[in-house]
Amino acid sequence: VQLQAFGGGLVQAGGSLSLHCAASGSFSGSTVGWFRQAPGKEREFVAAMWRNTGRKYYADSVKERFTITRDNAKNTVYLQMNSLKAEDTAVYYCAACPTCIFSTLKNFQQYHYWGQGTQVTVSS
Repeated sequence: VQLQAFGGGLVQAGGSLSLHCAASGSFSGSTVGWFRQAPGKEREFVAAMWRNTGRKYYADSVKERFTITRDNAKNTVYLQMNSLKAEDTAVYYCAACPTCIFSTLKNFQQYHYWGQGTQVTVSS
């Protein structure tokens, strides 16, 4: 499965952006997630949808502001980002994991397939 992320850009604080990630093949049986990496920092978990139930999980820093959704028919996962803050500035990556176990879905090292990343810059 190859992933490609789109939708990054420059936005003012308080604004919104929508990212989407298209897969070359089916990932309906995979956990899908978004991670981000700011300069000089480690890659961190943003949001994920567990493959079995579709339940959504978010980092505390983005709860109530970001929403992850997926469309299996289109092999696409989305990240709607609202009320953006300067600290949300990072390269955002989508990822898929067909074999992640529940306890590790926030661990980027468990994900097998990655998109190329898309830059999100929030100006304050």
